[in-house]
Amino acid sequence: MVMINKFKYFESNITSKDVRDICGQYKITNYIINDDMSISVNNNVYLAKLDLLEIPIKFKSILGSFYCDNNQLTSLKYCPKIVSGSFYCHNNQLTSLEGCPETVGDGFNCSNNSISSLVGSPIKYNDRLIPSYYQNNITNFDGLPEFFESDIDLGMNPVDEIHILFNRDPRCIYWIREFGAIQGDEVVRDRLEEVYHTLGISIPKDIKLKEYILV
Repeated sequence: MVMINKFKYFESNITSKDVRDICGQYKITNYIINDDMSISVNNNVYLAKLDLLEIPIKFKSILGSFYCDNNQLTSLKYCPKIVSGSFYCHNNQLTSLEGCPETVGDGFNCSNNSISSLVGSPIKYNDRLIPSYYQNNITNFDGLPEFFESDIDLGMNPVDEIHILFNRDPRCIYWIREFGAIQGDEVVRDRLEEVYHTLGISIPKDIKLKEYILV
């Protein structure tokens, strides 16, 4: 697919016709154009498997699901702020979650990227949602909502080594952050033990880490 240059889209003389042309090219239907020339869509949006280097149009909200997975995206700029359904951006070349939706109502998958931080993650998740950050480069829990104590898929990330120490008990996330147990590439033993005490879990006799230095 030949992309329309996003810089054309954000020129000061952009018109609603330009927006409609872009929506037509990407088969985006059932939408309204907002005053800032972003669009709100009362439908699903499918931008997957198009070899996209960028999101081609500015989205505001999606009353459905948003698929931009299996592309070559390096940024989530112009993604919607609110997605009532699922948001999928897995299998791209993302290094940051900046631009990620603030609210996701159903599934969330940003696996198989090069994301190094959870900063930028959605602020609001569905309680039933198990967000997937599988196979990235995430080293701590910073960036999740403050009182996040839900199941989360962090497999194939350095931080999963810490998560596994607590059998991936979702309660550990809050307390690991609260006690500051992870400090860069170091894990502070005393603070880690405080997490065990707080959760009423027996401290393993021999804690060995591959991805961190235990101090």
